[in-house]
Amino acid sequence: MSSVVVVGTQWGDEGKGKIVDLLTRYADCIVRFQGGNNAGHTLVVDGKKFVFHIIPSGILYENKRCMIGNGVIIDPGVLLGEINELNEKGLPVTPERMIISENAHLIMPYHQSMDNAKESALADGKKIGTTGRGIGPCYMDKVGRTGIKMGDLLDDSLFRDKLQANVEENNFILTTKYNSTPVSFDTIYSEFQKFAEKLIPYIGNVSVELDVARKAGKNILFEGAQGTQLDIDHGTYPFVTSSNTIAGNACNGSGFGPAHIDSVIGILKAYTTRVGEGPFPTELFDSVGRELQAKGGEVGATTGRTRRCGWLDGVVAADAARLNGLTGLAITKLDVLSGQATIKMANAYDLDGQKVTAMPSNINQAARVTPVYEEMPGWEEDITGVRTLEDLPVNAKDYIKRIEDFTGIEPVIVSVGPDRDETMLLKNPFETK
Repeated sequence: MSSVVVVGTQWGDEGKGKIVDLLTRYADCIVRFQGGNNAGHTLVVDGKKFVFHIIPSGILYENKRCMIGNGVIIDPGVLLGEINELNEKGLPVTPERMIISENAHLIMPYHQSMDNAKESALADGKKIGTTGRGIGPCYMDKVGRTGIKMGDLLDDSLFRDKLQANVEENNFILTTKYNSTPVSFDTIYSEFQKFAEKLIPYIGNVSVELDVARKAGKNILFEGAQGTQLDIDHGTYPFVTSSNTIAGNACNGSGFGPAHIDSVIGILKAYTTRVGEGPFPTELFDSVGRELQAKGGEVGATTGRTRRCGWLDGVVAADAARLNGLTGLAITKLDVLSGQATIKMANAYDLDGQKVTAMPSNINQAARVTPVYEEMPGWEEDITGVRTLEDLPVNAKDYIKRIEDFTGIEPVIVSVGPDRDETMLLKNPFETK
């Protein structure tokens, strides 16, 4: 039995879905442990594109148990939409294939209204870049102890009482502070009764089931969302998401003991991207940045927004190695760098004349740093057809080695294309316990 955590090392969009899909072959249980439908995992299998926002990527495999942990917040309409879409594609999502934690919180319509109202009220330059899906307000209610959980759908009286209190409070704020449209208790209650009928069969105790699986010797894969620099505590705050995205939250967000985690794989895109607002030291505004965006297809799976692109940020990668306790790297989109005569990597920042080797916690300082680059020769060859590390161009291998030397973390996976078979598994984390 092995338990492996997969996390993003940058600002999300590193290609976690593809790596999770690869590792799912060797897992029995796949667990999503944080975030909501503000995250999207894109998979390309046999030329077919699949995008998941809530359901674990492992659902594409038969005979796997998918779990949505208590750290996830769930928009039931979006979840049911994903279930229906997969059913239509001949991939039935039944309670036998997926369980949802009774302690996972529900995203309510008033969360989305509050999210959009608050963002609209912010002045230009102060906006967070929220997806408007109610993520922040839902986590605020969770921490404020007024949230509604999946398990509350099993108790209509409890659900009604919580909903009534929350609608009254949120409508007061929406109308008096933001001059926004109030939500309707009756409309929400009726809608969620229909949701409950369909979702109740999936609700259960994920923590208990994980413990049973561990004791039975099952392989467990924990699937993170977003990336390390979007962590609510350790990221570029306030331009972050509303949950802990680092590996330690795999335990908190699922009810799994930390002593049982065997390895942590960090997904590192061969260059860097970011969606939305916030500091981005290595961002490129020239033709190289535009080329990376076009060649890498850098459009958000969830937001549809074009991703900002830049050179690989080694400072961010080193932060991720430390914060997550990485045991291996999965380097993705190496093929996108083909054709670059020179490749750059930031190995430090300059902050007002001082060398900095970690992302500053002060957001003004983080926005002010400039990258200190080292340069490496690139390669011209198209590497999408390469299937072994030895067959890569020398300069591509040297680039991978430099990443390993700088971060102190060995690459265990290298991806050279979007399809499922365009990935080199150098070391299987499920076989190296």
